[in-house]
Amino acid sequence: MPPVDSPVKPFIIPVFIPHAGCPHQCVFCNQQAITRSAIQAPSTAQIKASIRTYLNYLKPDRKPVQIAFFGGNFLGIDRREILRLLNAATSFVHEGIVDGIRFSTRPDTLTKDQLEILQGFPVSTIEIGAQSMNDAVLALCRRGHSARQTACAVHLAKACGYEVGIQMMVGLPGDDDAGTISTGRQIAALYPDFVRIYPAVVLEHSPLANWYRKGQYVPLSLSAGVSLVKKLYLMFQNSNIAVIRMGLQATADLANGSILLAGPYHPAFGHLVIAEIYRDRVVELLKTSTSAMEEVTLRVNPKRISAMRGLKNENIHYLKNRFHIRHITVTGDPLMPDHHIALMMDSEAVRLMP
Repeated sequence: MPPVDSPVKPFIIPVFIPHAGCPHQCVFCNQQAITRSAIQAPSTAQIKASIRTYLNYLKPDRKPVQIAFFGGNFLGIDRREILRLLNAATSFVHEGIVDGIRFSTRPDTLTKDQLEILQGFPVSTIEIGAQSMNDAVLALCRRGHSARQTACAVHLAKACGYEVGIQMMVGLPGDDDAGTISTGRQIAALYPDFVRIYPAVVLEHSPLANWYRKGQYVPLSLSAGVSLVKKLYLMFQNSNIAVIRMGLQATADLANGSILLAGPYHPAFGHLVIAEIYRDRVVELLKTSTSAMEEVTLRVNPKRISAMRGLKNENIHYLKNRFHIRHITVTGDPLMPDHHIALMMDSEAVRLMP
């Protein structure tokens, strides 16, 4: 089944409210290090100045535009602070240059009372940080909420008409592949509009860093993380749920290793996942061939050439070595449906795989 097309990708203007509204410090979290900010929400003037800076990069035909409050537990913030942040963002909606507001929040703070605060504001999207649907894993990670609270939060937000996304993590303490897949199934059963999948990494000054140094926690390798997220991605696609992100957002601190101790971080993590899916599809095609393979041509939509080749041509090298192919050519064909692969081997006819 071809991957589900993601919803129309909005132009996101991020406003970071690091750790704001979070009553707990999860074992994997060092939000202050991730954002390089003091644990204090920006002033109204700072918010508006930052938004206007981002708007300078907006192309005339780029829509929709959303202001996104990230980095904290939005509905866990003091009511007056929520109103201040929403009012600052709403002014741009009233000007007609922004279309809506989105934010991320913990499931246990998404209640009817808190949702009432949003009435009258142009909030369109709510992302819920589930991370896991296993209560034992949630407790070990010091999340402070249950899987049932996540399910209730999703149902409530959807009933109120919001677009709902769910964030989950792989490689958490106390979890394993089977448990992660179970979490994926339970999330899919909630029918969110989209999901994000993040691998757990070990950040300096986080509780997980102490466990890692004591040998009490072993993070996933990059290859294991990619393989596991690939299974989740395909599961969500089969449930017609868009996966809008895989892997942590690349930042200077993560890239230079100043806060990253260990774990499956890669600036192109999502690309690695998609490339492995493309490689697997070609492998399935080539496994059915009974003839020797000297020349293989793969045709894909032009925007999928990179995924077909893999990072640093890893897919090409893998396929050559496994099937003893002398030469592989990847070509772009604008008439090819997105996510389809056409394969020709020597004189054999083209075979398609969606």
